[in-house]
Amino acid sequence: MLDKSPDDLADLYSIDVVHEFPFASPGFPPSFEGREAVRAGYRAAWGASPVQVEEVRRVAAYETADPEVIVAEHVVVGTLPAKATTFTVPGLLILHVRNGLITRVRDYMDGLGVASARK
Repeated sequence: MLDKSPDDLADLYSIDVVHEFPFASPGFPPSFEGREAVRAGYRAAWGASPVQVEEVRRVAAYETADPEVIVAEHVVVGTLPAKATTFTVPGLLILHVRNGLITRVRDYMDGLGVASARK
């Protein structure tokens, strides 16, 4: 995420992954289905975004009763170079991992925080 590489990100996913965005912002899809959709979706989103990610802070990670599921809280710190403003956006990921690859993600991000930072 720091270098906005859709290829590096997509390589972490299984071929048939489902990456869901339950709090999707208007104009953003509710999910990407399949590794290549993740690659294409992030290529388009990151390519169109003026946001520069400065840091991803790990807040906490939680093990669950299912050894293939982990919950992770994080905060993304970014800047909008044109406005010289810094912002933080909290998020939560529910990750399903099998054989070292992500098979499902529920990606909860403060979309309103992102939108307000861009104004």
